[in-house]
Formats: sequence, C-alpha cells, structure tokens
Amino acid sequence: MSNKIIKMIRIVSFIGMLTVSLHAKSISAYYTASYAKESTIKSKLEKVGFEVLSTYSPLKKEYLKVLVFTNKQLISTSSIKKCGFASIQRVLINNKTKKIRVTNPHYWLHAFMRKSYVPSDANAITTSLTSALGELEPTKDALEENEISKYHYAISMPYYKDMVELKNGKGLLQKIKKKKKLFEIKLSDKTTLVGVKLSKNSEKFIETIGERNALILPYTILIKDDKAYALAPKYYLAISYPLLSLGEFMKISSTPDAIIRKLKKVFN
Repeated sequence: MSNKIIKMIRIVSFIGMLTVSLHAKSISAYYTASYAKESTIKSKLEKVGFEVLSTYSPLKKEYLKVLVFTNKQLISTSSIKKCGFASIQRVLINNKTKKIRVTNPHYWLHAFMRKSYVPSDANAITTSLTSALGELEPTKDALEENEISKYHYAISMPYYKDMVELKNGKGLLQKIKKKKKLFEIKLSDKTTLVGVKLSKNSEKFIETIGERNALILPYTILIKDDKAYALAPKYYLAISYPLLSLGEFMKISSTPDAIIRKLKKVFN
C-alpha cells in the first residue's frame, strides 16, 4: 500500500472520529426540579410507585436532606451480576438554597449497568420522576454518552469494575453495625445493597468540591455471595462530580482512603 493511500486512510479516519466527537450526546448526571419540602417530595415519590428507603443529612447538616428511593423496576433491572448499585435513585433537598437536585436514571443506570444498560428502563424511571417532581432540567454535570459505561477519571484510576472488597465470610449483613445501617434492599437470595453512615470527617469532601452533589451520600455496600463490595471512592467521587478538575481532586486526595477505612469499620 502506497504512502499516499495510507495518508488518505488516516485523514478519513480522523475526520470520522471528529464527526463522532462533534455529534456525541452529552448526558447530565443530575436534574434540578422545583423546590418542595421533604414531606411533599416523599409523598409525591410514593404516589408514583417509589419506595423511600431513607432520609439522610450529609455531614449532619440538617438543611440538607437526601431521600434514597427505589421501585420494583429498579430492583429487577439491577439484580444481575454486580449491578446492584443501580437499584436506587436519590433526590437532594437543600432547604437553605431552596433547590432540588435528583439523579438522572439515564446516567446512573448506564454507569452501573454498563453493557446491560437498557435505555427504555431509564426512560420509564424518568417518566415516573417527572410525574412526581414536575419538569426536570439537566444540570451541567455531564459526560458524553459513550464515556459513561467505561468511565475512569484518568490513567491508572479505577473503573466501575475495580470495586473494593471490604470483607468476606458468612453472615455479613448481620455483622454491619446497627447504628451504621440506614437501609437495605434485597436484590436476590445472595445479593443485598446496604446504605451506611460514614464518619463526619470522611464526608467533609462535599464542603470542598460542592454541596450541590451531596446526594451521592450515603455510601452503599453491595453484599454478594458472602463478599462485601464498595465502589472504589476514586471512581465514585469522580463520576459523581464530572466537572471536577484535577486541582479540586487533589484537594480531597486523602478522602478515598479515609472512606475505605470507615467502610471496613462498619462491620463488627
């Protein structure tokens, strides 16, 4: 093959990649919705079939209320492989700023289901959220659609699959300290997702990189086949704050290890 032909192939390939890049669809991690009180939001979610599992105040800030919720479809969809982290959605009520932020099912199901992601599942959840909360406005916290399922922040950083194994053995669910457990969802006979409290120090990162995304708390643990897993904090924090700069990430460089230490101490 001549050099001229090789050069032409490279040019065509570059143009093709550029075209794909220019037309790549951007998916926001969150929506904003009209402000309402916690009791109103909870009632509206329940009316469209969601079950509110827990209400949590990150860093014990009472003006921040995170409602964690699920429904039968989310549980059924996420019960395969190690996809259990996709079984919940979250809404943040900031009573100080009078703002509401809710997770975008398209983003989070895509991230946690990866190749098993089915857009119609996310569509159905989003329709229910719209019925409950009214018009949903995408935030600027976004990634290109083709990045989400294979996301990692930078070279040598973890992917979704690079979970941290916290503990193994029989009866792990019973070994979680009661005062640390916020909720649990049974996904199958051998799989349960558990929401747990972290220490105040390990949640301080929200003050550094933004309370707007405090709905990523509480942290969750997936217990499957007698092993307890957590999403690698370096992955989870980065995908939860897609606008995070390297400089901002460096400001919370001690946080990932602190989170892992606290998650391991959740067990008796």
